[in-house]
Amino acid sequence: MVVQAEEGLTTASARVLVATAVPVERDAVARAFPPAVTETRLPGALLCRTATGWDLLAAGVGPALAAASTAGALTAAALEGAPYDLVVCAGIGGGFQPEAPVGSLVVADAITVADLGAETTDGFLAVTELGFGTVTHRPPQPAVRAVSEATGARTGTILTVSTVTGTAARAAALRARHPGALAEGMEGFGVAEAAAAHGVPVLELRAVSNPVGPRDRAAWRIGDALTALTAAFGKLPPALESWNPHES
Repeated sequence: MVVQAEEGLTTASARVLVATAVPVERDAVARAFPPAVTETRLPGALLCRTATGWDLLAAGVGPALAAASTAGALTAAALEGAPYDLVVCAGIGGGFQPEAPVGSLVVADAITVADLGAETTDGFLAVTELGFGTVTHRPPQPAVRAVSEATGARTGTILTVSTVTGTAARAAALRARHPGALAEGMEGFGVAEAAAAHGVPVLELRAVSNPVGPRDRAAWRIGDALTALTAAFGKLPPALESWNPHES
């Protein structure tokens, strides 16, 4: 069930698809908007359509399911003759310390898959170093700036991982390979791949719920991160109204 606020934003200039991993993240985004007017069943997912043109999808955990669900929503919209102008991958995630403290927001200037490649005796090789594939999608910089200025989000790389980091050694290895990384999640690259296949620009916005590294549940602040996510989406539609996705 999507939980809605009594008051919220009422206008937006573009059709936007917001893809989260799980319903609790979708519901946190939904609280920034007026009530959803319709619920549409897609293959394997439920799309919540708001009156503002911002549709919400709990796309599933991990890059593969997130990509499949997002692609399904994008295809359905295109077949209806009302394609999306922007896709936003959103949710909570781990933050690299001290640059992205718990409770902060991060907007991606690069959405990078961190573990797609091969392990060798000389270290990890990204799939691009093997001669094929893609490892990074770059969101439109005018939109990234607009989100950062409106929400106070830090700007940097958000890594997509299939296995959440649970040790200090792996956190250090990821930072060594990706010195611009501020956060990690599990869906961003999959969502970006689907958006790219449809020629739709993509953003990723994460609220930091825990440090990247050893899994200390006592240090997690999931509720605070979800509250920060709601507040951020309360500011996004007006922030993006001046941005034309077809001119980025």
